[in-house]
Amino acid sequence: MNFLRGVMGGQSAGPQHTEAETIQKLCDRVASSTLLDDRRNAVRALKSLSKKYRLEVGIQAMEHLIHVLQTDRSDSEIIGYALDTLYNIISNDEEEEVEENSTRQSEDLGSQFTEIFIKQPENVTLLLSLLEEFDFHVRWPGVKLLTSLLKQLGPQVQQIILVSPMGVSRLMDLLADSREVIRNDGVLLLQALTRSNGAIQKIVAFENAFERLLDIITEEGNSDGGIVVEDCLILLQNLLKNNNSNQNFFKEGSYIQRMKPWFDVGDENSGWSAQKVTNLHVMLQLVRVLVSPTNPPGATSSCQKAMFQCGLLQQLCTILMATGVPADILTETINTVSEVIRGYQVNQDYFASVNAPSNPPRPAIVVLLMSMVNERQPFVLRCAVLYCFQCFLYKNQKGQGEIVSTLLPSTIDATGNSVSAGQLLCGGLFSTDSLSNWCAAVALAHALQENATQKEQLLRVQLATSIGNPPVSLLQQCTNILSQGSKIQTRVGLLMLLCTWLSNCPIAVTHFLHNSANVPFLTGQIAENLGEEEQLVQGLCALLLGISIYFNDNSLESYMKEKLKQLIEKRIGKENFIEKLGFISKHELYSRASQKPQPNFPSPEYMIFDHEFTKLVKELEGVITKAIYKSSEEDKKEEEVKKTLEQHDSIVTHYKNMIREQDLQLEELKQQISTLKCQNEQLQTAVTQQVSQIQQHKDQYNLLKVQLGKDNPHQGSYSDATQMNGIQPEEVGRLREEIKELKSNQELLQSQLAEKDSLIENLKSSQASPGTNEQSSATASAQDSEQIAELKQELATLKSQLNSQSVEITKLQTEKQELLQKTETFAKPAPVPGESEAVAAAKTTDVEGRLSALLQETKELKNEIKALSEERAAIKEQLDASNSTIAILQNEKNKLEVDVTDSKKEQDDLLVLLADQDQKIFSLKNKLKELGHPVEEEDELESGDQDDEEDEDEDNGKDQGPI
Repeated sequence: MNFLRGVMGGQSAGPQHTEAETIQKLCDRVASSTLLDDRRNAVRALKSLSKKYRLEVGIQAMEHLIHVLQTDRSDSEIIGYALDTLYNIISNDEEEEVEENSTRQSEDLGSQFTEIFIKQPENVTLLLSLLEEFDFHVRWPGVKLLTSLLKQLGPQVQQIILVSPMGVSRLMDLLADSREVIRNDGVLLLQALTRSNGAIQKIVAFENAFERLLDIITEEGNSDGGIVVEDCLILLQNLLKNNNSNQNFFKEGSYIQRMKPWFDVGDENSGWSAQKVTNLHVMLQLVRVLVSPTNPPGATSSCQKAMFQCGLLQQLCTILMATGVPADILTETINTVSEVIRGYQVNQDYFASVNAPSNPPRPAIVVLLMSMVNERQPFVLRCAVLYCFQCFLYKNQKGQGEIVSTLLPSTIDATGNSVSAGQLLCGGLFSTDSLSNWCAAVALAHALQENATQKEQLLRVQLATSIGNPPVSLLQQCTNILSQGSKIQTRVGLLMLLCTWLSNCPIAVTHFLHNSANVPFLTGQIAENLGEEEQLVQGLCALLLGISIYFNDNSLESYMKEKLKQLIEKRIGKENFIEKLGFISKHELYSRASQKPQPNFPSPEYMIFDHEFTKLVKELEGVITKAIYKSSEEDKKEEEVKKTLEQHDSIVTHYKNMIREQDLQLEELKQQISTLKCQNEQLQTAVTQQVSQIQQHKDQYNLLKVQLGKDNPHQGSYSDATQMNGIQPEEVGRLREEIKELKSNQELLQSQLAEKDSLIENLKSSQASPGTNEQSSATASAQDSEQIAELKQELATLKSQLNSQSVEITKLQTEKQELLQKTETFAKPAPVPGESEAVAAAKTTDVEGRLSALLQETKELKNEIKALSEERAAIKEQLDASNSTIAILQNEKNKLEVDVTDSKKEQDDLLVLLADQDQKIFSLKNKLKELGHPVEEEDELESGDQDDEEDEDEDNGKDQGPI
């Protein structure tokens, strides 16, 4: 600290001796006192002295204050005093600074004390740990002290915090503090922390900083918020600017969509406070950070796409066309819209469709161009409109064509009711305002940038100069104005337009050289020895003449390449020409314009070069220099090489076309091949099916041959062949016999079924007429029961016969299938040796005849089998019907049995009554006998009646027996 003491000693107005002693005593009390209250009071006293006697307190007390921070953490009050004292020592925020020297000395003291504090990195780590304390008197001064350290020696403090464990995370917690003072100062701290440090920016971004900051901005009212919104926006700028990782994270986190409400300013013409203007200005700058031309093209285009999809571009265009917007906000909005649409076709097309709210509606581009060529508009606004027009045309051939088409005779509005973009550009190009001339020339040059088609189209533009005079071309009018000796800014703008127009366009070069006054004018301008102001014009004239040589197709005999180079050598000199050409890139404003696409100039006098033109100069300066120094032989060789290359290109193009055609033919052939393959597969499948069918027919044919061989003795070889294959000719006869048996069985079953039907009918008729007395009903029920038992037995017999027949039919079908399978391998019969061809033919005919007969017979057998199957099914149905009838009869029999039982019970009751009556009669008879009455006749009658009753009892007993 010797240098600090030297500074203190060199001060003319230092503190009194008593005050220095007081500071020393207070430091001793802090260091040696055992009571906490004494140390706290001493630190409070040092705090009160630290603002006025900053140097002395800093020299003597800093070590003691740091020691207090380490040892007295339990007392928040003394920690707060110590932090405040350190902040007063290190901070340069003094309320009164009258002289510049005192200000510089104060800044120097702050950086020196900061260097002392961070010399021990543990001090910064200690400060970070203190920020975890929730106590307001500790956290707030700690935040201010760390912010001051970052302002003084930012990179060194950033590095210490970066390597500190959880250092950045602790600071991020400040944004979540419920006390606005700490939260707002935390934002300022993070601003200083993230400045120019990509690593810390990434950590802060991934600690959810975007979400928290956007929440704070929304809570504070977006653009209507206070200075806190501005601080948050500046912090967002620090995190996003020149940090591709954070920009990508911001886009993928859908945070661009949350920016749209910022620009919802409404239709109010008032309410634009200074803070709102500042907030909106920073918001627009933040949008530009995401779509800056210096960002990677892929990242820029993805952000442009997101801004269009979420409606942010539409919101900006609304502000652009609104009334009552402050000039600086309008200017920045134009610049922002420019970069949002630059190089992105969808956004450019949308911007072309935007109309201003006028009557009648006009395209926004026309309204902006009207501002650009109006000399009464602010300079920065005119520059912004030019940048917007350039961005609209950047890599937008469609837009370029639309602008040039407004200049062509066929599209100009003859009524003159509406003003087009092309008319405004021509009006600005030939106005008396040099700035309008320059802006219009540069704007028109951008409509031709890298677009040979529009360069040729612009040659058709004709201008009416005055009444009675014929119209002149736009190209000729530009050269006429050049020769009239206008202002330097106007001539520079026209020369840049002509250089852009003629480059890479031999037709335009030919039109330019066709005017015999153009080349002498250029050579005269280059050859003269003019002042420094005219050197730039001379360099541009040399560039235009060099373009006329390099892109010359030698179509004009008087201005061929060689003749122009000879003219330069005679009138100017090659070395002098190259020197004048170098004036362009050596100009002080050239390098400034080549850095950024935006035309950002402090004043109109600095508006000389266009960014795209500087790229053209860089591209052409070297090739023009080589072209000037080339000899005629080299030119001839180069021409030959060019022709060869053109021929080569034409050959390559021809072969490319051939290859393209062959590729198309190849694709067609591939499709045909695939179609043919599918057809081939289908045909193969059909052939396979036909082959299998043919084989089946062959097998049937061989089987029939075997059958014929049994009857024909001349076909012994066939029967032998069939026996060799395991097929016996007797099997066919056996099949026929079995079929006959099945037929007979079928007829028998039908006859039995008819009998059963008649029996069922009889039963029904007998049931319909029941007996009148009990004896006949009992007899009928006995007969019914016997018939039902017989029916059940016969039905079981029929079922068993049907089952056996179905088994036999299945067995026969299986044997037939085996016979067919056995005949599959049967080969064609070999001719018998010794027989003539005629005999063989006759035999073949005979065999074929028999074969057809056998086929017919086989077909008939199949039909008979089918008919038998159908009959069997019908019989089965009839049996099912008879079963149901038997079930009905069984139910009726059960009912009859119940009736018989009831009648028997009634007879028993009657017999009991009769017995009682007989007993009574017998007793009465005995009494009559005792009384002496005669009873003989009645006894005889009773005996006769008893005989009759006994006969009836015997008959009833017989009837009840079978039941």
